[in-house]
Amino acid sequence: MTEQQTTALRPYRVEIPQADLDDLRDRLARTRWTSVVDGADGEYGTALSRVRRLAEYWRDGFDWRAFEARLNAHPQFLTEIDGQDIHFLHVKSDAPNGTALLLTHGWPGSQAEYLDVIEPLTAAGYDLVIPSIPGYGFAGPTTEKGWNLHRTARAWVELMARLGYERYGAVGNDGGSMISPEVGRLDPDHCVGVHVTQLFSFPSGDPAEMAELTDEEKKAVETLQWFWENMGSFNQVQSQQPQTLAHALSDSPAACSAGTSSCCRRTSTTTSYWPTSPLTGSPAPPARHCASTARWPWTPSGPKARPRSPPRWPAREATSSASAASPSATTRTSCGGTSTRPPATTPRTRLPRC
Repeated sequence: MTEQQTTALRPYRVEIPQADLDDLRDRLARTRWTSVVDGADGEYGTALSRVRRLAEYWRDGFDWRAFEARLNAHPQFLTEIDGQDIHFLHVKSDAPNGTALLLTHGWPGSQAEYLDVIEPLTAAGYDLVIPSIPGYGFAGPTTEKGWNLHRTARAWVELMARLGYERYGAVGNDGGSMISPEVGRLDPDHCVGVHVTQLFSFPSGDPAEMAELTDEEKKAVETLQWFWENMGSFNQVQSQQPQTLAHALSDSPAACSAGTSSCCRRTSTTTSYWPTSPLTGSPAPPARHCASTARWPWTPSGPKARPRSPPRWPAREATSSASAASPSATTRTSCGGTSTRPPATTPRTRLPRC
């Protein structure tokens, strides 16, 4: 294969065979449900009642073909970068020489996160490039180790160069909030700004870091500590033994639904993770992405984006109620959306891997 063939942009459409969708529906109908402790549904993980509702909707209420049509209404492409096929939407505005936006999803997420903003952003004059993180979605599974956040950001820089953009902004949600700032660091001559839904910053373990924290900041650290002690199992498993988890996720759509339901409300994303065709692979690669980030960590290569163009993030009011695992918890405002604060605990350090 020539270099020109390798770097070519290959048009793509999502066309899942009906037999695969029928198989998915059949597997959901034959789910072997687990038991629960009386009066404690949800205290030990994702509630059985919730997963049953999700499975029922997925089987009988979700219209994959309608979602497929929404994706196929926009130009999609595959291109090979660093030995990996990259799937992306490329939607151009009518504005000549407009600034492009590179939109990166998180876990458990997909390009579906951005479908609702395509029309208003292109109407405002922005070209949009919306890729799937390698191993997610429709480009097939990753076949090499080491696809961490830095390697993904490096691929995004190459993708934007390949598309011919001299000026672009990098936007990220969840995991994309870690990838997009790295894009800004790697490509400061072309990435003119970074916008993320979360800013990730964790204590290093030095007690001196805690000495001058305000009461509000201490509560935020307590929230972080509580989350990783009570809700961080997904991170530990995927960072340490992603393949172990993948066996269950690849064989059972109900397991896949339970594994993503705590964070993902879009059945379209869960279906994208489910191996409905050879193109989508399996839920293993997204889990391996967390492991790659843990095992091949990176040091940020420069300032946060351009020095004159620091990252921006939206602040919004939290709306969730007290956690079932912590009945006395309260909600507070955070730059990433909702956070739940447990009763006071002693701040300690736990560095998330994913």
